[in-house]
Amino acid sequence: MKPFSSRLARLIVIGAGASVLSLGALAQDLKIGLVNLDRILRESNSAKVAQTRLEQEFSKREKDLQALAAQLKSASEKFEREAPTIPESQRVSRQRQLVDQDRELQRKQREFQEDLGLRKNEELQQVIERANRVIKQVAEAEKFDLIIQEAVYVSPKLDITDKVLNGLNNAK
Repeated sequence: MKPFSSRLARLIVIGAGASVLSLGALAQDLKIGLVNLDRILRESNSAKVAQTRLEQEFSKREKDLQALAAQLKSASEKFEREAPTIPESQRVSRQRQLVDQDRELQRKQREFQEDLGLRKNEELQQVIERANRVIKQVAEAEKFDLIIQEAVYVSPKLDITDKVLNGLNNAK
């Protein structure tokens, strides 16, 4: 039995070595690039335009919510000061009003956050789609075999983010 198992082990080692050598030869012919999508979403002109558009679109609602919150805070503080001196029925009524106003404010804040999140996702998706088109153009022009968008570590010589940013910023 022993001669058979040692022969089998040698064949496995030889096969594994041949596989590693062929992978090494394949890897030498493979051209790989990396794109840092976070940088594109921070630094590209289209991402900056999208951010400005969102700020313009939502700034009035945000200011209105801040004003409502300040108004509610002021009314609550006034109620706290006056509560000991007003009749019970009036105190309960004003307390109920404050609770209703707080509930309404929270509802409006949730709606605002949901709407902002949806619009932000729409805008980011458009930027990502444009970036992906530019990435594909760079990959085809420079004959890349593989472009990776997320990695734990990448050598700077593989990073093509600047080329993609230039392509995005120069595109119409």
